[in-house]
Amino acid sequence: MAAHTSISGKNVILHLQISVIMASKKDKKINKTEERIVAVEEAFSKTEQFIEKYQQIILIVVGVIIVIVLGFFGFKRFYIAPKGKDAQSQMFMAEKYFEQDSLKKALNGDGQYLGFLAIIDEFGMTKSANLAHYYAGICYLKLGQFDQALEQLNKFSSNDHMVGPMAKGAMGDAHMELNQAEKAAGLYMAAAEMSKNEFTSPLFLMKSAMAFEELGNYEKALSIYKRIKKDFPRSAEGREIDKYIVYAEGLAKK
Repeated sequence: MAAHTSISGKNVILHLQISVIMASKKDKKINKTEERIVAVEEAFSKTEQFIEKYQQIILIVVGVIIVIVLGFFGFKRFYIAPKGKDAQSQMFMAEKYFEQDSLKKALNGDGQYLGFLAIIDEFGMTKSANLAHYYAGICYLKLGQFDQALEQLNKFSSNDHMVGPMAKGAMGDAHMELNQAEKAAGLYMAAAEMSKNEFTSPLFLMKSAMAFEELGNYEKALSIYKRIKKDFPRSAEGREIDKYIVYAEGLAKK
């Protein structure tokens, strides 16, 4: 009986200890929860105080942002959009002259219709003016005015899969004509990578390889020729690439 009583007493003590520990943990959890609530309340309080203190400035800033946003959309709708339509109608004749290789008329107009340069000046923020930079750059390139070509092409931007690479490649052509083969090679490579396809990519890879040959870097040229053979075998360049590979291999061994 005495032993049984002793064990029961130990169990009671153990239960009491467990209860005390659990109660302690609950108290800690409650304290942490209370601390978090207090922290949140303090943050809200500080935010409210900040808003109350700078309410007028905040309202002014919000008002300015709203005015800017509304002004931007209004400007696009009521100014840029009508300008864009007018620019498109003016571009028609300049593009026609460009197609006919009447490059000076395409650039400067014919006295009745505007040329690309006037379209850039008068409709500068429109898509047509942006495209006019490309056309003007190509006109100057064909006329042998390479610095002017680079100036115009640098101002042109496009995500188009064909026109974008063609503009970058045209910049490479201008640098080649200015005896700047290293810059040209880099621009040709950039043009080839802009939009990988069977037309522009092998075309500008080929031009890049030739620019590296001009620089005497035959190993680099050879690696590009081999890339054309591997990646674009069905392209016009790919069908003729073997002879360029043989030629570059011969030069690389010297």
